[in-house]
Amino acid sequence: MRIWLLLLALLTPVTAQSHLSVTGPAAVELYELAPMAPPAPVIKARSAVLVDLDSGKTLYQVDPQGRHAPASLTKVVTALVALDHLRLDQTVMVPVSINQLPWDSTRMGLRPGERLTVRELLDGLFLNSGNDAAITLSDAAMPRATFVGLMNAKAATLGMADTHFANPIGLDDPAHYTSSADLARASAELIRRFPDVAAIAATPSLTLPATATHHAYALYNLNELVRKYPGATGLKTGWTGHAGGCLIATATRDGRHLMVVLLASPRIFEEAAALLDYGFASSS
Repeated sequence: MRIWLLLLALLTPVTAQSHLSVTGPAAVELYELAPMAPPAPVIKARSAVLVDLDSGKTLYQVDPQGRHAPASLTKVVTALVALDHLRLDQTVMVPVSINQLPWDSTRMGLRPGERLTVRELLDGLFLNSGNDAAITLSDAAMPRATFVGLMNAKAATLGMADTHFANPIGLDDPAHYTSSADLARASAELIRRFPDVAAIAATPSLTLPATATHHAYALYNLNELVRKYPGATGLKTGWTGHAGGCLIATATRDGRHLMVVLLASPRIFEEAAALLDYGFASSS
């Protein structure tokens, strides 16, 4: 009799709305199984992390402490140091030194002698990844060598143990490196301390009208995800021949906030989207 009851319990179909309970010594209870977690995507980035910004939990990682060239992802720390020393409404002058940038630099389009607010320069830094904007911010705050020293001090304060900066814009240099885990720390700090600045990176495009001190600027966000990925909110793109494709991608969905950091990826936007999809489909 007990064997018959057990077989009956096992063979009776179970629906999402009900469960079968057999009482007595041979009691068996069956419940609908929870959905399985989605498989993790296979990516080709040399280093990557996927982080839940609300819980701080790492959901995915590939060589998170590996030291790599970060290209313009450097500018997240440039912005952090500049904001420690400059007000958003402060007006600063564009230095002649922007003329010394490499010919292939990404630029906001600044002209030496123009005067812009720090907020306007941050628009150009996060959308166009302007090397000219980064140099203007650093030179306005203090001598460049001192500024880079403070970038390294900021990295140490944030626990970025696999990071060292040699310049404020991300030019390739043997002494200029970081890790995806370290960049996640810096990005989370920017979002926490300066949410209005981090929100700049969600803007697909922006026109800064001409003023008495500068010409008009048509800015265009290099991060394709803010136009193509639902819920994308930023944050920073980067590329050099040595670093390859680099990206910090943030997005929100159903009240959750995720961040992906990719270093040396051949397809930054596709891989970031795949990781974000995986993160949103996974439990937090």
